[in-house]
Amino acid sequence: MKKDWDTVEILRHTRHDWLNKIQLIKGNLSLNKIDRVKEIINEIVDETRQETKLSNLNIPQFAALLLTYNWESHSIHLEFEIIEDIHGSTSSYINDELLANWTIGFLEELDKSIKAFHENHLSVTIERQPSGIGFFFDFRGIITDIEQVQQFLQQQSSIENKVHELSEQELSLEVFLPYQ
Repeated sequence: MKKDWDTVEILRHTRHDWLNKIQLIKGNLSLNKIDRVKEIINEIVDETRQETKLSNLNIPQFAALLLTYNWESHSIHLEFEIIEDIHGSTSSYINDELLANWTIGFLEELDKSIKAFHENHLSVTIERQPSGIGFFFDFRGIITDIEQVQQFLQQQSSIENKVHELSEQELSLEVFLPYQ
């Protein structure tokens, strides 16, 4: 279930994330690891660019879900990447509510179907295409209930998905939403 964040909670989490990054930089500076500091700063810049691209896709509910997912206690660590788009305009519209609700359901089912306290990682790659947006979900970890995940994906008629791989250690699927 998606949590509704109030402004103070958002600011608290954002401040906490930034303080962690600053502490990481300070710690490496005190150890005179200048190259590592440069890497950390580049990682922060790249992450911020990706957050900006996500925010500019005109899918605010889905963007908020991805941006805040790791703030809650889950057995999955989520990251995302927006591939440079060469197609479409930022004014193109897809059904944000449908996408966000499907993704919430998918994440809940996946979270229930994996080995807790294991290194479970989900990467979401987003690519704007001429007629819509493609979403590629790539999970690496331990899936303990493949049938539950399979059943969820087969029962979802609201969004068409194409499973490329589903095994005990991997799930790779593609979702495409056309512009409306």
